[in-house]
Amino acid sequence: MASALLALVDAELNEPVDPRVKEMAAAIATKHGEASRAVLFYGSCLREKQLDGLMLDFYLIVSSYDAAYHKGWLAKANALIPPNVFPFQHDGLAAKYAVLSEADFHRLNGPETRSVSVWARFAQPSRLVWARDEEAGDRAIATVARAAPALLAAARPFPAGDELEPWRHAFSLTYSAELRAERKGRSGSIVDTDPERYRRFLQPALAAIAPGTPSGGWARRRIEGKLLSLVRLAKASATYAGGAEYIAWKINRHAGTNIELKPWQKRHPLLAAISLLPRLLRSGAIR
Repeated sequence: MASALLALVDAELNEPVDPRVKEMAAAIATKHGEASRAVLFYGSCLREKQLDGLMLDFYLIVSSYDAAYHKGWLAKANALIPPNVFPFQHDGLAAKYAVLSEADFHRLNGPETRSVSVWARFAQPSRLVWARDEEAGDRAIATVARAAPALLAAARPFPAGDELEPWRHAFSLTYSAELRAERKGRSGSIVDTDPERYRRFLQPALAAIAPGTPSGGWARRRIEGKLLSLVRLAKASATYAGGAEYIAWKINRHAGTNIELKPWQKRHPLLAAISLLPRLLRSGAIR
């Protein structure tokens, strides 16, 4: 049954996308030269099949951080607190891309990490939109196939319900372990966007869970996950140009708020995030 899941993931990752997505992915890969191994497209633009006026989401997988950057401090930051995230524009479209090494991508998609951010995203649909060669593509596919079993294993036991309930329950748990700007119920809407996909994936993903894989631990995951979100936000203030504007845009889009940043907040994104955080938590704009 593990091969059944791999076949599903392979087919899904190779589904066609808008040619502009592939062009942007190739441009991202070119920016990092021979270190680039694969580029994956995921997120709301994929689910909603809309590109214009939104921000596309990519993961760039590299052979190593040292090879991916000309600046050593960026490589060290990526290794210490993965991933680094950068804005990108190409042919009238805006995007952000996260950078992970092949080793970190493999680790963060599996049950050996308590961090939910990567396997929660790649248990959802994604597309392999660029690969250095066949071996790099195959390695990315095999790594993505680890995500859904890791998610479902951690979410056990499941509440009573239909065959979509394990997914809804699992995504609800992962949302609780990150600082999120989405409205309540957003985790369930991910499943409702393509319920047949999650029905197809359920049994093969459950069958691919390795014996002895631990479950639970969500109290610790929530504490660690929210702290890690804050640390990543702090790091983004140094690595992500326009980070404050992006954070405000994302919160406004997903939480229905109308945050307008002051000039000093645009210049100092970390201080902006710290100053906004208490009000956003009180209002429920982020959780």
